[in-house]
Amino acid sequence: MKQRETKHILQSVCALVFAFVILTIGSASLAQVAVSITIAPPALPVYQQPPCPSAGYIWTPGYWAYGPDGYFWVPGTWVEVPAAGLLWTPGYWGWNNGVYVWNTGYWGPQVGFYGGIAYGYGYTGVGYQGGYWNNGQLYYNQSVNNVSTTNITNVYNKTVVNNTTVNYVSYNGGAGGTTAQPTAQERAAAQQKHVPATAVQVQHEQAAKADHNQLASVNHGQPPVAATPKPGALTGSGAVKASRAGAPYSPPVQRAASNPPAKPAPRPGTQAATPATPAPAPHPPAASHPESAPRTEAAPHPEAAPHPEAAPHPQTAPHPETAPHAEAAPHPEQAHPGSAPEKKPQPEEKPPQ
Repeated sequence: MKQRETKHILQSVCALVFAFVILTIGSASLAQVAVSITIAPPALPVYQQPPCPSAGYIWTPGYWAYGPDGYFWVPGTWVEVPAAGLLWTPGYWGWNNGVYVWNTGYWGPQVGFYGGIAYGYGYTGVGYQGGYWNNGQLYYNQSVNNVSTTNITNVYNKTVVNNTTVNYVSYNGGAGGTTAQPTAQERAAAQQKHVPATAVQVQHEQAAKADHNQLASVNHGQPPVAATPKPGALTGSGAVKASRAGAPYSPPVQRAASNPPAKPAPRPGTQAATPATPAPAPHPPAASHPESAPRTEAAPHPEAAPHPEAAPHPQTAPHPETAPHAEAAPHPEQAHPGSAPEKKPQPEEKPPQ
């Protein structure tokens, strides 16, 4: 009896352990799933950085995220550092095997690789020039940050030499993307222990996703809220509007043309130019000149017209409805699949030679 109970307990424990392992693997797999699409994100918008709210906050640049309705802008914002000594490595879009993949940002003791994207305000494409930690205190570089000495005393001024061409490109690799590759220091930073985005950062992205005006298809690369003083503050006097788009906005359908699918759908307006079946003129009269077609078809037999005055005057030519079928073959540019065959165009719409 005891052996049976012991066996039952062991089976239950094994089942629980197996379930835990499965859940752990599933969670790890979900964490590794990245957004990947075939359309490049728009250029980074141009905007001003709002003032730093207080000491202990660090600037996290804005970026284009992707949702069910397309790209939307997540405003740059000041985020409270989750622990002393941590810096923010921004996320970035990277071209990989025919698609653009989003690499999420993270917190760590060193700034890692972020695609060579010149996000600005200390993020020149390599590392972070906006501040550093010293004895548990974050010092701010006023030359690249909007920091007031009224409420923040740990400040310094250091000119930042930007060796990256500022062209507002928002992705790495592919056509038109940056060509930066990770340095040895950035590879080492990628192996360090990381802290994911904080809860307020996640909520900040969700708030931007819920705002229809943040969609690139709506604001054309110039979001109404480009930066905020704190996460989630998309409304109010502190929100900053983009002064302009970083580059002329191109609708996604035009960007996707550089990477067409295997069987591209026809563009609007081109279906009529290539009808499903050819529409040759079925009767010889349609091969004549348009202006002679109605006159030839409507003219009586020679023996039925003994007098010249019996010939119909051009102004009294019969209505197109009386013509046998010359107008039944419209020009291919005016053909519409599925249209009723008995519909007849006006005389000037007869097919030219």
